[in-house]
Amino acid sequence: MAVDYLVIVVYLVGMLAMGWWGMRRAKSKSEFLVAGRRLGPAMYSGTMAAIVLGGASTIGGVGLGYQYGLSGAWMVFTIGLGLLALSVFFSARIARLKVYTVSEMLDLRYGGRAGVISGLVMWAYTLMLAVTSTIAYATIFDVLFDLNRTLAIVLGGSIVVAYSTLGGMWSITLTDMVQFVVKTIGVLLLLLPIAVVKAGGFAEMKAQLPTEYFDPLGIGGETIFTYVLIYTFGMLIGQDIWQRVFTARSDRTARWGGTIAGTYCLAYALAGAVIGTAAKVLYPDLASADDAFATIVKDELPLGVRGLVLAAALAAVMSTSSGALIACATVANNDIWARLRGLARAPQGDDHDEVRGNRLFILLMGVAVILTAIALNDVVQALTVAYNLLVGGLLVPILGGLLWRRGTAQGALAAVAVGGLTVVALMATFGILANEPILYGLLSSLAVYVVVSLATPPTDAAVLAAWRERVAGRAPETESVSERVPAGQ
Repeated sequence: MAVDYLVIVVYLVGMLAMGWWGMRRAKSKSEFLVAGRRLGPAMYSGTMAAIVLGGASTIGGVGLGYQYGLSGAWMVFTIGLGLLALSVFFSARIARLKVYTVSEMLDLRYGGRAGVISGLVMWAYTLMLAVTSTIAYATIFDVLFDLNRTLAIVLGGSIVVAYSTLGGMWSITLTDMVQFVVKTIGVLLLLLPIAVVKAGGFAEMKAQLPTEYFDPLGIGGETIFTYVLIYTFGMLIGQDIWQRVFTARSDRTARWGGTIAGTYCLAYALAGAVIGTAAKVLYPDLASADDAFATIVKDELPLGVRGLVLAAALAAVMSTSSGALIACATVANNDIWARLRGLARAPQGDDHDEVRGNRLFILLMGVAVILTAIALNDVVQALTVAYNLLVGGLLVPILGGLLWRRGTAQGALAAVAVGGLTVVALMATFGILANEPILYGLLSSLAVYVVVSLATPPTDAAVLAAWRERVAGRAPETESVSERVPAGQ
């Protein structure tokens, strides 16, 4: 394993080095949070694919392939579909908004009254998303160094927190590009063909496994529908995704770069399912489906290749973890804490440093993510909680604001509250993985949004005029909430 250890150590040291480089470049809030809005198509595509394909997509995707066969690809496949829909239909206008958070978009659209509650829901989503990736460190470092679960989470999480805190989005962008390359080589070009060959080829896999393992709909139509509701729609509105859209240097970059990333996700989904199916042939009696990835890597790959593939798994985990972490910190600082500072009437002469403040929040949120990951265990359940909260609470007011002029601030706030509370109540009643929470949460949110919007006065014409200017790209970059609230006001 010495060669494998060397590969991993070099990879991890490289991540920290890029964090240090990013720190030297991130001198302003725009550079720190959205990489100066300067990413071109190649870098934008790589980083977007990296952030959406994390530990749940890699380890969880292989696990679903182990459990259901080729139809296990549907979870990651619906993520790719969501990214394609976002890129084709919404990314250009999102990029033109020149904001930092989803809640700032809601403030612009509804007149500045929707930010706090939407910020809380988005914060909970991004926190849980970061937690799901951090949990996955335990599986990888257990294979690498035989570490106990808690130490593995602390080690992996600390590295991500370190480079994210140092350089913000520039560090994360650079590390994501490396992670994208490593992940492509490790999973698609190495693990996929080796797993199929070790399992005897597709003919042998078909002979060894039940026919439903090769049924594209074998996982069940109801489950696929739920994946669409949670993951496809979740891709349209997540702060972690929007914050990457904000990094694009042009509308065209956001649209075409995102389309390339979404197509890559579709291929990655199928690869994970095939690897999991091969693992089922090789190891039919694993205690947990989520152990399939680590087991096939540990037992079937040659020296050196094993280290690279495990580095690819780390890359998948770290890319999503770091992206969710900076999104969580951005929301916590700009949408929640900044408003509390304003309400508390910050003293005159406040010289609050935006970069320093965001860096501090990444550190604080990173500690919270690591502690939460230690307390939880199930990756898929944690991811489902995150997306249920996001989609049930925020999908309707966000898409309503983009598509329906008659939507009002009162309707948006009611939709967030009712949808979010319905999701939480039904998860407690039917279980986290049940279909009812997200379905009825969405329906209740939509009904309340339409009824309350129609029952309240239309949004002020001046607000809508300013919104149209912003969507058209004719307005300057927005200030953060903390920058809009003068000291002592």
